[in-house]
Amino acid sequence: MVRNPLTPEERLRGERLGELLREARGARSMVSVAASAGISAETLRKIETGRAPTPAFFTVAALAGALGMSMDELLTRCAALPERGELPLLA
Repeated sequence: MVRNPLTPEERLRGERLGELLREARGARSMVSVAASAGISAETLRKIETGRAPTPAFFTVAALAGALGMSMDELLTRCAALPERGELPLLA
């Protein structure tokens, strides 16, 4: 199966997701958050750095739960793409 290349918008959305998750993680270690979500630290690292811009739904849901975020909040914040470097504060 050949995967179609990601569009620039999909790549940007993946980078935004990574930024939001990294911001929500705060001072917590990558290892502890990944363990809470039931994923590997390497998977979380790839998502946070944008190297895995389209993670599986259940992976994102597990990370949101581990970080105390709702999927609605995550979706809303990922869909609203501000200028690079501008991140709205987490509630």
